[in-house]
Amino acid sequence: MALEARTLTLHGQEIRLREYLPSTKDITGEPIVLLHGISGSGETWAPLLDHFERTGFGRRVLAPDLPGHGDSGAPRADYGLGAMASVVRDLLALTGNRHATIAGHSLGGGIAMQFAYQFPEMCARLVLVGSAGLGPQVTPVLRATALPGSKATLTVAVNPVTVALARGLAAACRALGGKLSPETRELTRHLASLADPGRRRAFLFIARSLIDLRGQRASAIDKLYLAREVPTLVVWGAHDPLIPVAHGRRTAELLPDSRLTVFENAKHFPHVADPARFGGELERFLAETAPARLSLDEVVEVLIRASEAAEALEKVPEKLSSGRHLRPA
Repeated sequence: MALEARTLTLHGQEIRLREYLPSTKDITGEPIVLLHGISGSGETWAPLLDHFERTGFGRRVLAPDLPGHGDSGAPRADYGLGAMASVVRDLLALTGNRHATIAGHSLGGGIAMQFAYQFPEMCARLVLVGSAGLGPQVTPVLRATALPGSKATLTVAVNPVTVALARGLAAACRALGGKLSPETRELTRHLASLADPGRRRAFLFIARSLIDLRGQRASAIDKLYLAREVPTLVVWGAHDPLIPVAHGRRTAELLPDSRLTVFENAKHFPHVADPARFGGELERFLAETAPARLSLDEVVEVLIRASEAAEALEKVPEKLSSGRHLRPA
């Protein structure tokens, strides 16, 4: 078993990939793709990958730095959910995989759901961790990216000088016996990435395409019925200040066969706050569910049935209204 990091070239751009590889004889089931959140990187999954290495996890795991993030290229490009889902599809193709469990944190959850929508035949299971795209509510800090001048404000607030000062202050606090929680360190790492102009550009593109002053515009709620046949695990931190846990509870209601796990002592990064528990929940979910094997034809049938049912409901008021006019005096 080994943890490896390598760089792939996809459409002329570099994609950094962290990979957990069990020994060949130990591999069971389809691989897992771990997708990080906005301004993050595959490094957010490092504690989980370390846990897998210690416990001898039996599946291949891929944790890429998405375009515009981490050590991957940051071209002037489309960073929308559809484009990112296509990157995941292409990454699976490059690594010799056609079917995978897709796990996503925050923005990565939105990408995972978009992947299931665009490429249903490739999606075995979904794991949504503090996921975006499940309701309008989101922290005011992210809503503020829609304000005029937010780009200039972000450039002044987060740049190599301010990041160096913050790191120096953190080092001084550690020398005095202070200690940041794993989640605080993770959030700090996310914010520090925005000192790079390319990553800052990707962050603003994504934030503005998905969020306005009223909250998240992009929502998968009206399409969740398409995922009813895909085993889904929803994980949330009870004290998430960025995306409320109510989104996870609502998703579990809309997908009655899904599993909801709330980490009572976690915020926005439950996989970082308690990687051993997160790994255990994931392993149980994989062991106790069968992977979906959907075809495009099956998804089309579901779409048609849903459309016909909606049209039938729309006609009911018309029939009732027509009936009142025909009723004899």
